[in-house]
Amino acid sequence: MSVEIGQPVADFSATATGNTSVTLSELRGKQVVIYFYPKASTPGCTTEGGDFRDRKPAFDAANTVILGVSRDGLRAQENFKAKQDFNFDLISDKDENVCTLFDVIKLKKMYGKEHLGIERSTFLIDKEGKLAQEWRGVKVPGHADEVLAAAEKLNAAS
Repeated sequence: MSVEIGQPVADFSATATGNTSVTLSELRGKQVVIYFYPKASTPGCTTEGGDFRDRKPAFDAANTVILGVSRDGLRAQENFKAKQDFNFDLISDKDENVCTLFDVIKLKKMYGKEHLGIERSTFLIDKEGKLAQEWRGVKVPGHADEVLAAAEKLNAAS
């Protein structure tokens, strides 16, 4: 059972950077962008995270929290966040609970071998905790701008 547009997203709690835990229901009243990336400190994921970092003031103005999620351990996430100066938290989803909720674990091919990995995906959740928009199979260039535009439009409408 994965998330559907217009439907409430099931509540979850997950371990995040900064010695914190993120609980979706505690973010009600704010919009939430959750973006899933394959692996910390890889080129595409670094670029994507940087794009969200650089736009965080605009996301803040649109009443929107940014959360990055991968299957990396907490230490890798902390290092990635510190090295890239990310101004938002990263969730360590080693047990894949959050990935499973959003159905982002897909069969991927790399160097001719198949493996299960995270399909780069982003989800925009409204202030009531319902899924407002989703992007799957994301290409990094221009993506953060597209998500920001959607967050601003959703915030203006509510």
